Amino acid sequence: MSAKVTGLGHIGIFVQDLDAMTEFYRDFIGMTVTKKSASGSFLSADPAAVDHEIALVKGRPSAEDPHLIQQISMRVETLADLKDFYERVRKAGYKLDRVVSHASAIGCYFRDPEGNPTEVFWLTGYESWGIVSIPIDLDLPDDEILAQVRGNWEQVRHLKMGEQPDEALAATMFRK
Repeated sequence: MSAKVTGLGHIGIFVQDLDAMTEFYRDFIGMTVTKKSASGSFLSADPAAVDHEIALVKGRPSAEDPHLIQQISMRVETLADLKDFYERVRKAGYKLDRVVSHASAIGCYFRDPEGNPTEVFWLTGYESWGIVSIPIDLDLPDDEILAQVRGNWEQVRHLKMGEQPDEALAATMFRK
């Protein structure tokens, strides 16, 4: 049987005014800013349980463009499940956007049949408060993948919840 997702992880929304939207979800809704960069904020209602449930990302399209969803993200239980989805995405011919280490998770990003950005991710067990997105090859053996993820985590493990990294570190944490 093929791997299945275990639940919704988070949703990403494109925004025009990152500060105003962050303040709304933090101050009005009551969420906690867990991760922050110049281009986005991640928020959680319960940071002890999950590092983010909403991702706010600068770059909302024009009023004529209906694509406001930045991503729909769903969890899987194991690295093997993530690799299974990765293979199925490729075999089914869905557009594969990228596969990246977030240190706290590995995400496989692709498009659903209507072009909506979709992510299936596996939580690595590393707590990370940095916004990390570094390409990773899921065709590698598990031990090599896990070593790369640990290396990514080592770079950002000192960041505290809601802390924005300096520009030099931010440049190393987000690669295409």
